[in-house]
Amino acid sequence: MVFYHIKKSGLLAAGLLISMLLTGCAGGSENIQSGMQLIQNLDYQGAMAEFEEAEAANENERLLYRGRGIAYMGLTDYEQAISCFQTALAASSGIVESVDFDLNYYLAAAYTKNGQYQEAKDTYDAILALRPKEEDAYFLRGNALLNLGDFEGAKEDFDRVVSMSPQNYDRLIEIYETLDHFGYRQEGQAYLQNALDTAEGAMDQFDSGRIYYYLGEYQKAYLALEEAKGNGGAESYLYLGKAYEATGDYNYASSVYNSYISQDPSNAEMYNQLGLCEIAKGEYQKALEAFQAGLEIEGNDMVQALSFNEIVAYEYLGEYQKAAVLLDAYLANYPDDEAAAREKQFLSTR
Repeated sequence: MVFYHIKKSGLLAAGLLISMLLTGCAGGSENIQSGMQLIQNLDYQGAMAEFEEAEAANENERLLYRGRGIAYMGLTDYEQAISCFQTALAASSGIVESVDFDLNYYLAAAYTKNGQYQEAKDTYDAILALRPKEEDAYFLRGNALLNLGDFEGAKEDFDRVVSMSPQNYDRLIEIYETLDHFGYRQEGQAYLQNALDTAEGAMDQFDSGRIYYYLGEYQKAYLALEEAKGNGGAESYLYLGKAYEATGDYNYASSVYNSYISQDPSNAEMYNQLGLCEIAKGEYQKALEAFQAGLEIEGNDMVQALSFNEIVAYEYLGEYQKAAVLLDAYLANYPDDEAAAREKQFLSTR
C-alpha cells in the first residue's frame, strides 16, 4: 500500500537498500521464481520475460509486480518500478501482512533512486506508524532527511537507532559513513567517539580497532586489529590492512591481505582490497590478477566492484581496447553507475 489506507502519497544508504532487494518474500510459482533467479544473475530482460509468462499463467499478482518492480530498478527505470510496487501494494486484501512492509521498503528504495526523497520519507513514516520499532526504517528515513537537507531530523532518527541498538557497531559505522558522505564527518565521528567512551571495556579489539580507523587514529587501529586478527576473522584483516594503507605502508598492507588469502582463498572482498592496494603501489598487473581471482569466486557479492576495478587495472596497463569492451558489458549490467559512464567518456578519447 504505501499503506494506502493510511497515506497516499529510500548513496551510502543505497548499499543497504540494494541488499534488501533480493531478500524478503519468497514463494510464488515457477515463472516468478525463475524471474527472481534471473534478477540475481543480473538478467533483467530475461526476468521480464518470465514475469510475462507468470502473468499469462495467472500467478500471484503481488509477487509478480514485486518482481517486475525489482527488475525495473535493475534497468534503472525507477518510474516503472514505482508504478509496479504501487500496483502490488494496491492489490492487498486490506489486511496488513509482512509483504506490505517488504513492498514499502522497495517502494522507498525506488523513490530514493529516482530522487523523490520526500516520497521516500513519507513511505518510511507509513512503515513506522505501524511498526514503531523498525530500526532499518529509522536509519533509512534519516538518509532521506539528509537528502532533503534536514540534518536535525536525520540526527533524531540516527539517535533513535543508536538508542535501540547501542552495541550494533556495524550500524554505527553506517551512520558515520552516511554523515561523512553528506559533509558531516565531525558529527559522524562524535557517534564513534561516544561509543568508545561509553563502552567501559565491553568493546572487543575488532570493534575498537575499526572505530579507531574511522576516527583517523591509525596506530591505535592497527594495534587493536593486530590482536583481533588472531581470531581469524576476514574483516579484522581487511581493517588491519586498510589501517596500514592509511599510513602509506602499502607493502605491509598487501602482506596482510595475502596472509589471509593463503588461509582462505574464497574471500572476494579480500582480493578486491588487495587489488586496490596493488594499484596504490603501482603494481597494475598484480592488481589485475587480484581482481580477476576475486571474480572467479562463484556466488560472491563483490562482482560489481571487482568488475569495475578490473577495467581500471586494464586502463593503468594501457590496454584501453580491452577496458572499453569490458566497460560496455559492465554498463549493460549497471547502467546507472555514473563513475562508469564518466570512464566511458575517458576511454572514448584514448
